[in-house]
Amino acid sequence: MSRISYFVLLTLILILNCNSNKRDQLDNSNVISVGAMRDVMWKGELDGKIKLDTIKNKSGLYGLGPEIYLSGEILINNGKIFVSRVVTDSAMIVEEKENIEAPFFVYGNVNNWTEMQLPKTITSIKSLEEFINDKTKTQKRPFAFKLRGTISSGVIHVQNLPKGTKVSSPKEAHQGQVNYKLASEHVEIIGFFSTEHQGIFTHHDSYLHMHLITKDLKKMGHLDEVIFDNMTLFLPKS
Repeated sequence: MSRISYFVLLTLILILNCNSNKRDQLDNSNVISVGAMRDVMWKGELDGKIKLDTIKNKSGLYGLGPEIYLSGEILINNGKIFVSRVVTDSAMIVEEKENIEAPFFVYGNVNNWTEMQLPKTITSIKSLEEFINDKTKTQKRPFAFKLRGTISSGVIHVQNLPKGTKVSSPKEAHQGQVNYKLASEHVEIIGFFSTEHQGIFTHHDSYLHMHLITKDLKKMGHLDEVIFDNMTLFLPKS
C-alpha cells in the first residue's frame, strides 16, 4: 500500500470513529446518546455536542438534557423542543425553540405506547424506578417513557451556570442552579430508563433521568423530587 493510500485510509477511520463517538446508538435500542453527563461535570465539557435542529425525524421524538454551557434545561416532547431558563429565584421562562445546543443529550422516537395507571403505592422517584425496572425485565433497554397526570408536590431545577465559569466537579457545575417547588400541578414527565448508562445520561445513583413540564407550559426542568397523585404511565410498546 502506498504512503498516500495509507494516510487516506487512516483519515477515513479517524473520521468514522469521531462520528461514532458523537452519536452512539445504545444497545440495539432506538435511543441515541450524545456526549456524557460525567464529561460535563468532571471535565468541564460545556460546549455543544449536538444541535437539536439537526435531528431530522421529529415523529414521536422525545429527548432531554441541559442547554449548552449549562444555561438552561431542554425537553423534547413528541417532536416539540422546549428550553427553560432562570429569570429569578421564583420565576423562569419556557420557550419552544429548535436552534439550541446541548453538551450531552439523550433522545429517541416512540410512536406506540402501552398505557397503565400508576399504582397509588408508587409515590416517589425511587419507587417509580423500581416499578419500571420490574415491569420491563424482558423489554429492550434503554428506552424512553412518559407520565401524565397530577402531582401533589415536586421540585425541579434549571441550570444557570454563570457565564465563563470553569467546571471540574459536580459542585462547580451546579453553581447558579435554581430549584423550583411545585404543588398540585397537572404535568407531563418525559424520562429515559437504563441500568447501564449511569454517568452517561443518568446520575451515578439512578436509572432514571426525567424532565417535567406543566400543562400550561410555564414551568419545565429536571425532576429532583416528586409525590405522584394520579398518574398514567406510558411505556414503549414492545
